[in-house]
Amino acid sequence: MRISGGNARGIPLLVPRGELVRPATDRLRQSVFSSLAARMPGSRFLDLFAGSGAYGLEALSRGASGGVFVERNPKAIECLRRNLAAVCKSLKRDERADIAVIPGDATSATAVGEAPDLVFVDPPYELIESAAASLFARLTELLKGRPDAIVVFEMPGECELAPAGWRSIKRLGKGARQPTAVFFVRESR
Repeated sequence: MRISGGNARGIPLLVPRGELVRPATDRLRQSVFSSLAARMPGSRFLDLFAGSGAYGLEALSRGASGGVFVERNPKAIECLRRNLAAVCKSLKRDERADIAVIPGDATSATAVGEAPDLVFVDPPYELIESAAASLFARLTELLKGRPDAIVVFEMPGECELAPAGWRSIKRLGKGARQPTAVFFVRESR
């Protein structure tokens, strides 16, 4: 698994051994970031259920100004920190500047700094059904200052979400048992 585009393209990403993390595939990340290309320069992100950090690190490689990674698994956090150091070294940027790694539960994440422009959510698939409603309610609160923020939610192809106050504007990926990425925006009042 590698950074697929931007200035840190080709940097390999470490992933903890075992089944702790299900990293986003390179192909799906490429599709997501091709769709977000115009929004990337100078954007801020929030990477929930960050795992190895693939989504947020890809955003940094493609011009995001900074962001926050939230992950609770200590082994995944260790890999994430090492991946962040490698990507920031490649980008010749200080990994402490406008970037935070928050150990904790993504479903109860609190705001750190300015509200993000982009939120990446890649939970363990078995948590989606039980956590989606409260997660989107939390995101509504966190994104108050960003009415145009986009939430990119990775889920299996057979999964459908219709969170209150949000609407889906795009779905990338195909197949009932394949990972897909769904783009959500808040509904206009």
